[in-house]
Amino acid sequence: MKVVALVSGGKDSCYAMMKSIHYGHQIVALANLLPADDDVDELDSYMYQTVGHQIIVSYAECMGLPLFRRRIRGSTRHQELGYRTTQGDEVEDMFILLREVKRQIPEVTAVSSGAIASDYQRLRVESVCSRLGLVSLAYLWKQDQSLLLQEMIANGILAVTVKVAAMGLVPGKHLGKEIAFLNAYLHKLKELYGINVCGEGGEYETLTLDCPLFINARIVLDEYQVVRHSSDSIAPVGILHPLKFHLEKKVDIQSLTSPDNISETYVQKLGTVFEVEDTLERCEDTFKSLDCSADPIDDLAHKFNISRTNNKRTLSLSCSLQDSCNDLREDLKTVLAKTESLLAGFGFGWENVVYIHLYIDEMSKFSEANETYVKFITQQRCPFGVPSRSTVEMPLVEMGFSKAYMEVLASSNKDKKVLHVQSISSWAPSCIGPYSQATLHDNILHMAGQLGLDPPTMNLCSGGASAELELALRNCEAVAKCFRCSISTSAIMFVVYCSKRVSSSERHDMQEKLETILRQMRIFQLQEQNTCKALDPVVLYVLVPDLPKSACVEIKPVLYVDDGTEIATETITESSGSEAPHYWGFKQENWHDSCIRKLVVSGMICAVTLSITSEDAAKICFHSVSADSVNDDQYLQYKSLMEKSSRFCFYLLDKVMADNGFGWEDLMSLRIYIPASLQMSIAMLLPTFNKALLELSEASQKKVLNGEEPIFNIVPVIGAGRSASSMSNIITCELLGQKSWA
Repeated sequence: MKVVALVSGGKDSCYAMMKSIHYGHQIVALANLLPADDDVDELDSYMYQTVGHQIIVSYAECMGLPLFRRRIRGSTRHQELGYRTTQGDEVEDMFILLREVKRQIPEVTAVSSGAIASDYQRLRVESVCSRLGLVSLAYLWKQDQSLLLQEMIANGILAVTVKVAAMGLVPGKHLGKEIAFLNAYLHKLKELYGINVCGEGGEYETLTLDCPLFINARIVLDEYQVVRHSSDSIAPVGILHPLKFHLEKKVDIQSLTSPDNISETYVQKLGTVFEVEDTLERCEDTFKSLDCSADPIDDLAHKFNISRTNNKRTLSLSCSLQDSCNDLREDLKTVLAKTESLLAGFGFGWENVVYIHLYIDEMSKFSEANETYVKFITQQRCPFGVPSRSTVEMPLVEMGFSKAYMEVLASSNKDKKVLHVQSISSWAPSCIGPYSQATLHDNILHMAGQLGLDPPTMNLCSGGASAELELALRNCEAVAKCFRCSISTSAIMFVVYCSKRVSSSERHDMQEKLETILRQMRIFQLQEQNTCKALDPVVLYVLVPDLPKSACVEIKPVLYVDDGTEIATETITESSGSEAPHYWGFKQENWHDSCIRKLVVSGMICAVTLSITSEDAAKICFHSVSADSVNDDQYLQYKSLMEKSSRFCFYLLDKVMADNGFGWEDLMSLRIYIPASLQMSIAMLLPTFNKALLELSEASQKKVLNGEEPIFNIVPVIGAGRSASSMSNIITCELLGQKSWA
């Protein structure tokens, strides 16, 4: 990509440019924001570093690139972490600056910045990039600061301190010193006082005088003045005010960028400095909100399959069309509009949604699905953060569904923590679209489906399914660390989607790889935390037609974020001491335990998978008191089998929940995976399972039903099971429950 680099003059923005070039991008312009008053060295801003701005003008000549500069006129120091477009704000100065760069150099498609740990800065850069249709590159994001500082020094970043403001740093002693000289001392201060060795906490700021990108000249600082802002005896604050400097030419003067594929107009700008003077008041067009209102849907013109749970904490809704429009875009638009209408009926909007499962019939039309999706779910309509999402292809039409099928998990409690990093970095895959990496709500971390993507390139890794799975797990762990937890010790459940292209032997190797990596991670995590507390997650494998980017595997973890509550866990169901009710004549038998895997966070969360194989189904039908005589019609045989198996599923799920102190009112979600190979349509399956649930409700006198709507979602798959190499279950249930009290 052709990149404009935001430069403050500090070591971070310069090294971010070097990393961008390393990953194959081309720096074609520089952009800098400086104080409106030349006599001012520093602004009271969380957003911009401006100390040493008098020297930045020379970067154009040093690098042989055009430099665009704008004086900051907007207000600074807003306390809120997130950012909404605000007229007169300092962020709008960046918008105007980058808009002008894009106008003069249309080839620019990305912006480089040196953010390492500041969400405040990253979110504002991403907001501006989103509005201008640019990609944010933040290759230093979430990198280990000690290693990063060592890298910068080793790779030729010659930077000096221009501000100090931390315990142990003295203006008269440490200003103007090279970072290579201060490296050991900064690490000593980290051990003593816990400072950020890269200065991310405001401990110090730097000015780059030379680096490999300065191909034409280096900067020599001839004279400067130390200005004390604070004489605090513990952490005095001082800045370096440059008085005199000159450029020292390098031997081979050249341009950093090749003119290939760059307009002739741009080539004429190399080494030129442009002052961008457009005013904030003349940018009314940039503050218009998107019109995100959905077209009303005529319910009489469509028939829907709808389900919802009745947990007091959350609302789980699923929606698909019974009468497909035979067009993915139209089907999804209709489903989104209906879902929006259903949410509104409960007083909810998209801002209440925590997580979305999006199932589509053709992964080749993923981009079309996204284009439709963004018309409904936007940053503007989700001010608390866009929901996390998993998107997979399922054999929908084959089982009588429309081409798009959607599940949403929503809550009236908007107190959620959303991680949405849109910048491309070395940390974890970016989410440039309107969906986030993870959402934490009520102690449960709902993570977006992760692929085996190489974060800095956003390409699938090579090496097949096992390699993709390993990288996907590493990406999941990077996301989990942002919430101070680990997938190895905090995971409740993993759903592993496998592409049908992956062979059975490859899936077997993939499962072994997953178990090995999680075990290794767990050992390291427990040693690091000096604890023995870890969850043993439930793992479910689902075989699907295709995944985004034609990936082999996608991992969707659900984590419990510990708040200090004592936890008790189990993974194999054990019989309680009390006598269980015998609904439909079923009685507890030893083989029932083999059907169940569960994890319980005592008194809080219950995660269960239930697997019914063909062998299990034969036992169920044989022992059923209402067993019919054998019918030669295969469809009727399957129908009879499904009726009896559905009853058994609800009998066993009811027992597991009751044994662990949970009821149907605690249900958050219940997915029932049915293989398309059974050739049973949703029109037959839905009433079959709903009837079984009605019978359970009447027999148990429990509040199981939720009016006429089912409380479960039927999801068509190629296969599913607890083992990656054998996903041949007739029925697979995935249940997640959370205590519903307030």
